Amino acid sequence: MKILLVEDDPNLGGLLQEYLTHKGYPTDLATDGQQGWQAFVDNEYDLCIFDVMMPRKDGFSLAKEVRMSGKDVPIIFLTAKSMKEDTIQGFRIGGDDYVTKPFDQDELLLRIEAILRRYRRQPGNGAADSAVDTHIYQVGSYTFDYDHQQLRRAGDTTRLTSKESELLKLFCQNLNQPISRSYALKMIWGDDSYFNARSMDVYVTKLRKHLREDPDVQLMNLHGEGFKLMSS
Repeated sequence: MKILLVEDDPNLGGLLQEYLTHKGYPTDLATDGQQGWQAFVDNEYDLCIFDVMMPRKDGFSLAKEVRMSGKDVPIIFLTAKSMKEDTIQGFRIGGDDYVTKPFDQDELLLRIEAILRRYRRQPGNGAADSAVDTHIYQVGSYTFDYDHQQLRRAGDTTRLTSKESELLKLFCQNLNQPISRSYALKMIWGDDSYFNARSMDVYVTKLRKHLREDPDVQLMNLHGEGFKLMSS
């Protein structure tokens, strides 16, 4: 597993690079957003860690370019800010986690490992493609292929992110049944913290957009309870 770390503070960047490499995650360090983009283009990474406030290109702009590249690579944002708006913006861009400075290196490592576990199923990685037991779900006129992270309908195929796939699988496994917010958060994000809850709301909104072509399929909010995926 190789990591791209983009951090403009050379002291923090150097310490994190040494720590992560020592823990078994070889890490490349870039000191500004433009340098980070070039490294991303030139190499293959399993996870990215972006500081938000950086010269030449900020972390959010860098993350947008990464998402537009079509590569489904998990992203963790590092920031000295604690504004809720910044956190929400990071999740909307497609970030997987958000760590506010100062932070404990061991906590960051645990977050990295949790995210990488969620990204364990990728098309072409061998494990999913060679599996005998596939996970195919029918929801209305949609066919959801969990192993290949694809949602198909009437000849059209939508490529889902890992988090979208995990969340949709959970809803499919409980079709027409309510799921509490806390349960969904603990199953997919590991805990039901405020920031994870806001992240989940972003992904629920994305799933609704993916499923909007079939009026018989509804992903409902249950006030004070959670969610329910309905299909007649």
